[in-house]
Amino acid sequence: MGAVQKTPRFYFSLRSPYSWLAHRELMADHPDVAALVEWRPFFEPDAVSDRMLTEAGGTFPYAAMTRAKHLYVLQDVGRIAKSLDVKLSWPVDRDPVWEIPHLAYLVARREGRGPQYIAAAYRARWEEGRNICDRSVISGIGAELGLDPAELAAASDDPALREEGVRLLLDVCADGVFGVPFFVHGFSRFWGLDRLPGFVAHLRERGLTEPALPEPVGAAVGLGPRSVDDGHAGGCG
Repeated sequence: MGAVQKTPRFYFSLRSPYSWLAHRELMADHPDVAALVEWRPFFEPDAVSDRMLTEAGGTFPYAAMTRAKHLYVLQDVGRIAKSLDVKLSWPVDRDPVWEIPHLAYLVARREGRGPQYIAAAYRARWEEGRNICDRSVISGIGAELGLDPAELAAASDDPALREEGVRLLLDVCADGVFGVPFFVHGFSRFWGLDRLPGFVAHLRERGLTEPALPEPVGAAVGLGPRSVDDGHAGGCG
C-alpha cells in the first residue's frame, strides 16, 4: 500500500464500460467531486510499457476475463444503459494498444483539455462504437478539441510520455488498484460503479465537497452489436 494521498483519486479506463458509466454519473450528479479528484488513467501496458514497468519494480494487476464474465458484462452494461436511457454502441477491439488513447490524454491534460478529452474519447468509444486505439480517431478528437492532432495521435511514440505513463502505472500498484472505476482517498478504497455513491458520501462527510445542482444529461436508447473484446484487465466495476 502506498503513502496516504490527501487528494482523492479517480482511476479510470477509457476501455471500461463501467468506467464510462461512472464518468457520466460523476459529471451529471456530482460535478463538485469531478472537479476535486485527480483523474488517473488505468491502462493495460503493451510489451514496451510492461518491460519498463517491470524494470521499475512494478507489476500490472492483470486478470484475464473468462468467457462467462464477458457475457455477463455485455448483458449487465446493456441493462444499465437501458435503465439510464443512455445510447450504447459496443466497440470492437482488434489488437488494441491502450497507450494510444491513454497517453494522448496526458497531452490533452497538459494543454488544459483533459476533461474534454476524456468526454470525447468515451463518447467515441461507447456511444459511437469507434476504435479509440486507431490513431486517426485520436487525431480527430484532437482536432475537435483544438489540440495538435498529430501530437495526440503519436503520443504513444513519445519516450517522455511513455515514462510518465509507467510512473502512473506504478501509482496503480502503490494505490492497490485492481480494476476500474476505482476511487481512492487516504486509506479508503472504493471499487466499482456501485461504490461511487459511497465515495461521494465519504468526501462529503469530511467536508471536502459541497453538493451542486447537476445539469440534466439526456441521451437516446441504442444498444448496438456485441463487442468481440474477450478480455478486460479487471475493469468490470
